[in-house]
Amino acid sequence: MPKTVNVSRIKEVQKQTELANQLSNSQLKAVDFFCGAGGVTCGFNNIGIKVLGGIDISNKFKKTYEENNQAVFINEDVSNMEVEKLGKLLPISTNQDDLIFVGCSPCQYYSNLKSDKTKSKAGRLLLDDFKDFVLHYKPGFVFIENVPGLETKSGSPLHRFKKELSKEGYAFDQNVLNSKYFGVPQSRRRFVLIATRLLDKIDLPKQTRKKSQVVTVEKAIGNYKVFPKVSMGHKDQSDFQHSVARLSDLNLERIKATPKNGGTRRAWANNNRLQLECYKDHEGHYDVYGRLFWNKPAPTITTRFIYTSTGRYSHPEQNRALSLREGATLQSFPLDYKFHSSNQGAIATMIGNAVPPKLAEAIGLSLNLHWNKWQNLKQEQGL
Repeated sequence: MPKTVNVSRIKEVQKQTELANQLSNSQLKAVDFFCGAGGVTCGFNNIGIKVLGGIDISNKFKKTYEENNQAVFINEDVSNMEVEKLGKLLPISTNQDDLIFVGCSPCQYYSNLKSDKTKSKAGRLLLDDFKDFVLHYKPGFVFIENVPGLETKSGSPLHRFKKELSKEGYAFDQNVLNSKYFGVPQSRRRFVLIATRLLDKIDLPKQTRKKSQVVTVEKAIGNYKVFPKVSMGHKDQSDFQHSVARLSDLNLERIKATPKNGGTRRAWANNNRLQLECYKDHEGHYDVYGRLFWNKPAPTITTRFIYTSTGRYSHPEQNRALSLREGATLQSFPLDYKFHSSNQGAIATMIGNAVPPKLAEAIGLSLNLHWNKWQNLKQEQGL
């Protein structure tokens, strides 16, 4: 009997071969502004884009950034840094076609979350500072990622940014993308813009919206051989960092009373001792003190995912909040990506503020496609 042809396997191999060919031809390099712990750098490195360096105002990211990525960390305040200085610190030049400038600035000021924006008010114009570097160096490509409110809120610097890009001949595409459609086991909506001055048109990667391709919490962190069962307050001294925040006695009772696999605080709404005063006459916000669902992506991983009281961050079945490693995995960081700090809250902030590496991979692959398209056009025109 003739052998059965595995069509899906053939297509998979063809896709992998095509991707390998794209990456082998790629010569793209990048500078990661506001790099933090290195989410974008990690994602770009994974698909063959060489990140020359990351820039951040806080030196607390240096060890995490440099030890996990083959890139230089530059401790500078972009708001006060002379644009010419960057060319002395990194091997870049003006009008460099194979260069990407990444500007994922912290802009909680434009977040749709109902939180105090006072602390982040000073950072609301960082995109303007990034724009100065773009206009001076004119890289071949630009990538920014931010909260959806950056596009819609009054006073946002985005409109000035796009206007200046257009004046310099950049074409751009923008949209609000959900990371769960790009291999990140988390529902995380973010505004994304990519731009190029090499082509007349550029396109963001498409959101597949296929449920079969969405990574669930169970698939991400449900293997107890990888993520052993631990109790609240567990301290993992290894590089795996499976550490968990402590719970008060009352909060431990609350989580024990919360049904497994997606349960909420409604289960103990009529328990006067467990119910919080602020929720006694309040409908909504049921994610607070809620458990994650095994069969769904996680909610947005924020900087406070290690606490049960700040959202749906309780483990689906264990009586604790998410561990540091579980949060990092739900952000799509590799299991061997180590975060350097002696403070759990500081590590959670690094993780929660990062651009998910898998999302960065998808953006990087799109930029690679456009870079290869431009190279092919040059060859056809004999340039």
